[in-house]
This record gives sequence, C-alpha cells and structure tokens, in this order.
Amino acid sequence: MTAEPMHDWPYPWPRPPDGGYTVDDLLTLPDLPPHTELIDGSLVFVSPQKEFHSLMLFLLEAGLRTLVPDDLRVRREMAVVIDRQNSPVPDVCVVKAAATGPGRTRYRVEDVVLAIEVVSPESASRDRDTKPHKYARAGIGHYWLADSPAGENRPVLSTYQLDPDKRSYELTGIHHDRLVLDVPFPIDIDLTGIDKL
Repeated sequence: MTAEPMHDWPYPWPRPPDGGYTVDDLLTLPDLPPHTELIDGSLVFVSPQKEFHSLMLFLLEAGLRTLVPDDLRVRREMAVVIDRQNSPVPDVCVVKAAATGPGRTRYRVEDVVLAIEVVSPESASRDRDTKPHKYARAGIGHYWLADSPAGENRPVLSTYQLDPDKRSYELTGIHHDRLVLDVPFPIDIDLTGIDKL
C-alpha cells in the first residue's frame, strides 16, 4: 500500500542544496513569491498580511519620505544582503541615496541606516528576535518594531539604536501616539494618523 499525497499541489517543493540556499540562489530561482526572504540558508515565504500591517507600512513610509534628508532614501520591502546565506526583506528601510537606482533588486547591509519591521502573527518571532539580532550583528544603526495590542488597530512602535561595542540593540523608546526622534535624522510622525487611512 502506498501513501496518498496530502495535497494536490501543482508545484514541486523546492529542495534546498547541501548547505542551504545562498543569495545567488535567491536571485536565480524561478517563480519565487514576491518578498521571499533568505534566513540562515532557508527560504521564507511571506503570508497574507492583515490590514494593520498594510496601514502601518503606508504610515511609516509616507511619514519618513517627507522627513528624510537628501542623502537618504526610503524603500519598502527590498532585500538586504547581510551575508551569503542571509537576505531578509525589511518592511521599510532607509538607505543611502548613493546606493539606490531603478535597476536595484537588493541593498548591501552597509548602505542601510534604518530597518523597520511591522509584526504579523506569522512573523512575530522573526521580527522580534531573528531579524533584529542579524541586523545588529551586521551593523545597521537603527531598528524599529511596530506592533499593535491584541484586537486594536493602534500602533506601538519601539525604537532601538545599535550599541557598536556589543553589536546589539538598546531600546531608546516606546511610542504610542507620536514618534519624535533626533536620530537617525529629525523625525516627527503622528502615529494616530493610522485611524484616518
């Protein structure tokens, strides 16, 4: 007797190479879903997002675009190459303007000034633990984590700054209604604006 397949899946499951996938594989594998990440040599596929996630991305991206200095740019859902087996996709990031261009598919980690993740149920562990650890070890100076209390559409945004000696992030603030910061550049964003989107 043979086992019946669990699902009628029209696509073969990708089989990772010995040692895991690399950034080169990520760029050449056909038909990967948008925003596929590479974490420790494994492909991570993004699940459908809740409305809060979409609204928070828009609020932060739009707010930062009005405030970012001329030598920086705001980008959404672009891959960041940390090393050969790690290329996460921050929800929003601020990068050096010199590193941008219309043909870009990814950024080098040294060109990233700020990485932002908006927590989703399926990504909570990666957003709170895996990604900030990797971002800090790679030297990204600032990290923000946006979340919402259970059942609410209001953001809680935690901001972190890199301690270069420890290569880890230190909490610099927890923001509920308004985000006011001096670094990495002067920032003032009304977080209650999510109610109007």
